[in-house]
Amino acid sequence: MRVEKFETWICKRPKGLFDEEREGAAPMPWSYGVGRITTSDGIEGIATFWAARSGAVTDAYLADVIAPVILGRSIHDREKIWHDFWNIDRHGAFFPVFVPGPIDVALWDAAARTAGLPLHRYLGSYRTSMPVYASSLWLPAIEDYVREALHYKERGFKAYKVHPCGPSSMDMAIHAAVREAVGPEMILMTDPVAEYTLPEAIRVARHLEQLGYYWFEEPFRDYELDKYAKLAAAVDIPIVGTETTRGGPWGVAQAIKADALDMVRADVSWKGGITGTLKVCHLAEAHGINCELHTTTMGPMDVANLHVASAVRNSEYFELFVPEDTFQLPMKQSLRDLMDTDGNIHVPEGPGLGIDIDWDVVDDNCTSHRIFDARKTARA
Repeated sequence: MRVEKFETWICKRPKGLFDEEREGAAPMPWSYGVGRITTSDGIEGIATFWAARSGAVTDAYLADVIAPVILGRSIHDREKIWHDFWNIDRHGAFFPVFVPGPIDVALWDAAARTAGLPLHRYLGSYRTSMPVYASSLWLPAIEDYVREALHYKERGFKAYKVHPCGPSSMDMAIHAAVREAVGPEMILMTDPVAEYTLPEAIRVARHLEQLGYYWFEEPFRDYELDKYAKLAAAVDIPIVGTETTRGGPWGVAQAIKADALDMVRADVSWKGGITGTLKVCHLAEAHGINCELHTTTMGPMDVANLHVASAVRNSEYFELFVPEDTFQLPMKQSLRDLMDTDGNIHVPEGPGLGIDIDWDVVDDNCTSHRIFDARKTARA
């Protein structure tokens, strides 16, 4: 069961997702990569790769660093391969956080398919469904957040997360308007992806406590652990972070050690795949806190997140980035099809990830296609 072939595609999404202010001077077409491994027994494993700022960067890493490591390797040597990538990173690869994780997902997918089991059962199931929260984009105006929150409440969602657009005074106005609109029964979270000062963050946190919000996420950059620790000590609302923390489980461990957070974040795209995300979940569980999985903005990897969350106890919600159809490429299925009318998502029960890639969409939007075989040859 060795990796005999590795095939990659870099694809464009139909449209960009950020306005010019958020995008900045460097364009953000929000491209994505697709990877498919084929084993010596003909079993396939799939993954998708973040390529939002530059598909060329992702493409080069896949060709020059990922392919040589996995070709010819057993799909059951995932732990060794995972550590090999970390050693390569330390000695000059300096991976973007989104490169090594998805290939780990493809290896797990192939292994679970070989066993004829859904991935969550191959990992060891804890649950088969979990509640979903709709997670907003940055929206232009207060009324847009209100309209969206009400839409998902009407669809049966029990929770909604605001990504307020800033500054902090506007954020507090958005938080208040959404709470007033949806009433006290809906679970609300907020993630300003902000650069607040500490006094600002404390002021916003106390306002959120009055409004009954469930958690307060990323008021600072993830490496500002001292500010996080002071905020967490000053307020009662749970403080959440580590979404973009470098160093996988080792980076998250530093945040936990610093008493900086009440919950941590991980996902299979940015935290070293399924192997890395499980390590973060188990690390958090050993410290008595939750690991809430972060959307990958890609359907197949979000399904991988769902499988992982279904195999651990200390993850409570599934994050659904909305509008959801924008973020499900290049998956044939819709995450909507996995949801019931009570706002819960059910883990697929087919072998491996249990989903299919829409190869017509991949081919129609492909800008680069490469094939690597176990003899370490490549053709474009």
